[in-house]
Amino acid sequence: MNCETSEIKEGIKFHSINTNNFKTNLYALFLAIPLKRENITIDALLTAILRRGSKTMPSQEIISKKLEEMYGASFDCGIEKSGDNHVIKFYLEALSEEFLPQKEELTRKSIDILFDIVFQPLIENESFKEEYITGEKENLKQIIEGKIDNKGKYALDRCIEEMFKNEPYGLYKYGYVEDIDKITGKDLYKRYQELINTCKIDIFCSGTTEKNKMIEIIQENEKIKRLQPRKPDYIINNEKTDARKPEQENIVEDHMQVTQGKLVLGLDIDMSEENARFATSVYNAILGGGANSKLFQNVREKESLAYTAGSNYNRQKNCIFVRCGIEIENYEKALSTTKQQLEDMKQGDFTEKDIENAKNLIIESVKSITAEQDTEITYYYGQELAGTNITIKEYEERINNINKEQIVEVANKVNIHTIYFLRD
Repeated sequence: MNCETSEIKEGIKFHSINTNNFKTNLYALFLAIPLKRENITIDALLTAILRRGSKTMPSQEIISKKLEEMYGASFDCGIEKSGDNHVIKFYLEALSEEFLPQKEELTRKSIDILFDIVFQPLIENESFKEEYITGEKENLKQIIEGKIDNKGKYALDRCIEEMFKNEPYGLYKYGYVEDIDKITGKDLYKRYQELINTCKIDIFCSGTTEKNKMIEIIQENEKIKRLQPRKPDYIINNEKTDARKPEQENIVEDHMQVTQGKLVLGLDIDMSEENARFATSVYNAILGGGANSKLFQNVREKESLAYTAGSNYNRQKNCIFVRCGIEIENYEKALSTTKQQLEDMKQGDFTEKDIENAKNLIIESVKSITAEQDTEITYYYGQELAGTNITIKEYEERINNINKEQIVEVANKVNIHTIYFLRD
């Protein structure tokens, strides 16, 4: 399946993924703005408040009742980091019209509800509803304070924070507790207006609805008509950034009540050519992408130094995070064994079979993208933010074309930036 893109207005795009694999249509609306310390908490709070009610549906109960009347449609929203962008995401899933017991314009209704929540919020005296603000401030505090509960995720977040210190990507997507109480309802409404008039807006539909019919529905919608064209304020994720190689490894240690140590290595990759990112994907899969990887086989299986050992490639920021759950006393040996795997990769100490296994792992993962509507939308939205348009089939072909020489070239551009250890 390919994704067809049309411009509704400058800065507002529609993306159509035509598929017969599902009985539902998934409609998504993404608002992208640059990550900024002064806005990150207010944007996270704003996302939570928008879902509470709109001008025509002033409570979650009314929204739920409307969705229930639409054959059990569902709505969700959230906030993510994508490269140096903060992305507010809204989703509405509803039955495709061809499966309805009687003819009904369910697509138009779905789009209207989605746009109503985002573009026509519940405002009282130039402010959001105070009751909702109070409740969501408490919820947001709990989310931020609760990030220490998942120690593995916390260790990764801390490594990112240290590796990208004083850079947008180092910010926590839900913001900071110390900012919450200062935010007023008027601040929120002012920020909402600023955001809605400057952000990059992308609308997706995955399902059977015909593209031209969707464009017509969107263009006829009053809320879209009221939106101004804009030169969208966002960061293209594919732009070259300066190499971040430090003078020496940045070593950070945190202490907490833990029974298992969490070791995270932030690796910087000093190359930004588009094709190098495919070679880096294969490099990462050989290094720590699965049960056949060097980290799993050597750090976990052979040396029994880790309960878990693997790595993830962050394509938007062109870096890799190695993650190991280890006995605290095994820190030095686990670190030196992990470093040895990086050195072995530089020397080309891996086989054609390793390359084949890595490619198969990536291609299986890529093929599974079309199995879920939200995963496929996320893939194509990533392409949009990167300013690229690589189809899933092209992605597979580029992975298959990677050779050992390219992987070794990547290996020799990999530097350890940050070593983070969470221990007792």
